[in-house]
Order: sequence, then structure tokens, then C-alpha cells
Amino acid sequence: MPIRWPVSHVLPPSHGSTQGTYAGDGASDRHRRERPGPESQHPAELGPEGMYEAAERLCRTAAGDGPRGASVARTVGRIAETLADTRSRDCVTFAVDLVSRLLSEGAMSPGEGDRLLRSVAAKLVKAQHLRDIEPLVGELPDGVLGPAVELRACLLGELALIGSGTGRRSLDAYAEKLRELGHPLARLPRTRLDIEHRFTVRVRGLGSIKTAKQLRSRFPEAPSTDGGAVAGRGAGDAPDDGRTNAAAKPFRTGGWAREPEARFFTLPSPLSPDDFGISFLKELPLRCLEGEGSRRGSALACVTTPDDVLNELFSVSYAGGVNGQEQGGAYARLYAWESFYALMGLPAGIPVLEAVRRAADHRWLRFMAFTDWFHHDTSDLAFAVLDTTRTRIAVLAATDTDVDRDVLG
Repeated sequence: MPIRWPVSHVLPPSHGSTQGTYAGDGASDRHRRERPGPESQHPAELGPEGMYEAAERLCRTAAGDGPRGASVARTVGRIAETLADTRSRDCVTFAVDLVSRLLSEGAMSPGEGDRLLRSVAAKLVKAQHLRDIEPLVGELPDGVLGPAVELRACLLGELALIGSGTGRRSLDAYAEKLRELGHPLARLPRTRLDIEHRFTVRVRGLGSIKTAKQLRSRFPEAPSTDGGAVAGRGAGDAPDDGRTNAAAKPFRTGGWAREPEARFFTLPSPLSPDDFGISFLKELPLRCLEGEGSRRGSALACVTTPDDVLNELFSVSYAGGVNGQEQGGAYARLYAWESFYALMGLPAGIPVLEAVRRAADHRWLRFMAFTDWFHHDTSDLAFAVLDTTRTRIAVLAATDTDVDRDVLG
């Protein structure tokens, strides 16, 4: 099965050509480089075996070779992704082997390695038959460390998002073993929940919300009240580093250009749900609302639902920001749930279905303002959550833009 991908996109020019000659190279080395091999073949002639053999040779030079080694490692990574995306049992084996080689030998930085592993897992689940993936989990792990186990955990996570893999003995056994070993992905359900119905789904006309008109057209506005303003002035700051880090994780891992603002507040007495609106939020000491009214437009808040918030948190990591750090479906799902738990103030040990039940009793807002924080050019997100006691509030605001990078620091 030929892989029709231009070789120039895969192999560095110094392979299969006379370019890139280094000081000290002898004539025999130059002749060896000039000798035609799989790298110099027409792409239509390179089947999976040829591509794998070329990548296997490159793997031997990928580790410990400075910038050139890093470049070679990225090349091998692209080959692995292409093989993963090419349907055949051999391609499954080849792609998994290349990823394991690269990451076991430390040829890539941890961040690059994680993204490659997650990308290959996602492509395998999308492109391959389940019967060709299943043999990968024939042997149960004895620990959660290492790229081999991590790749298989991601495969199970990706299968869960498409509702596949449950009821197969080897996949179920591997998933159960990961739960016993405490792998973070294993705490999530192995089937997609109804609250996750929009994960990975693109709906025409439902892109980023950039204007007040778009926000009002999709969600009912929460009216401003004098009672809300009075209550907001009495709110106390309740910093919590653990919750802050968990709430912000989708944005950090997704490569959003700005550090998000995650804040938590307490009230001396319960807040009426009718007073939970923009007049309340404007009284909180939020950076995202500083200078509100200095630009044309008025801040507003609209009532939303838990599934809307969870989907946005998922999409942040899944699609990546302007810095392009897509995390794959399995980890985007995990980070979304961790952030969701943090917004509700739930401990990690609460089962996911119980968290879904509790989410229905919280009050959820989307809001926007016309300040230096919100750019209204790529993606802005801002949520506020009122808990079931009506005395605790969480706020999460983030903006992603490729302009004015130094304004907010």
C-alpha cells in the first residue's frame, strides 16, 4: 500500500542527497550518501515497509545529536503519524514501534514526545480497524511509566470518545489494569457520556463567540440587579493554588497565548440565583474586568449549561490555541474534566457520573467585556459558576490572540 506523501515533507535534505556535508566527511561517506535508497524513491513507490525502514535508520541518529538530532526525531515522528493514518495491520505495528523507539531513547523533548504519542494514538483509532489495534494490548502492564503503556492508555481513551472497545476481553482487561495502577486516564468512563455529546463535533455556525450579539443570540442574558452589585461588593477572595492550576490546565496545555485567570470567592450569605449576573461579577476584583467601559461596548453575562462549559474546556486542549499544541482527544477529555471539577470545587475522588449530577444544581454563566483583556479577535472564554450552597463562586477567563503579546504579560 503506497503512501502518497512527498518525501521532502518527511526526510531531511541531507538524507539521500549530497547536501549537508560536514567537515571531516570522507569520500566513502559522500558516496554512501549519494547511493540511492528508499529515501530517494518516488513517494508512490514507498510502501509502509520502505517508509518504516527509512525511519528505522533515522532513529539511530536521532538521539544525542543536538539540533540535527531533534530535526531527525521530528521527521521520524511525522513518518509515524503517516503510518498511523494509513490503514493496515503492518502500519499499526510500524507506527507504534517508531514512537516507542523515539520516546524510549529520549530523542524528543517531553512536550514534543507527549504530543506525538497522543497524535499517533488518535490517528490509529480514527484510521485503523479495531481488530488490528486489539493485539497491542495482549500483554498487561506492570506499571504506568513508559511510552508503551502511555500509548495504549491513550488508545483506550480515544476509543472511549467514539464509543468503541468495550466488551472486548483484552481491551477491558487492560483498562482495568490501568485503573488498578492509578493511570489518570483510567478514571474516566470508557464510553462517551451524554454531557460530552459535543466533543470533537464541529457545528456550522457555532464557532468562537467574539461579539455581544453572538453571545446573546445563543444564550439567555442574565439581567443585572442591584442586589447582585451589593452582594458582589461583599465577596471575599479565596485563593486555592490547586484549583487554580487544575482550572487553567486546558488553556496551558493547549498553547493559549495568555495565562488564564482562575479565581475563587466566598460570600457571607447565600446569593439569590437571580442576582448572579454581570452586576455581581463587575464588583469582583477580576483582572479580566479591569477598565470595563473603557472600550466601546458593555459587559454582559448569559446563562449557560454544564455541557456547554465542558465542551469548551475540551475544545481548548483538543484544537489547541494560536501556539498550536493539540493534545489529542484522550488528554483533552481528562484536562476538561479536571478543570470542570475545579470550577465546582469537587475532590478528584468523586465519580464522574456523580459530578454530572451535581453540575445540574450549579448555576453557570458565560460573560464577556470590552477591556484590555478580551481581544474579540480569535478566542475569548469567560465562565462563572455559583455552587449549590450559593456562597462559593468560581471564575475562569482566558483569551487567545497572536497580537499585542506583551500587553498582559
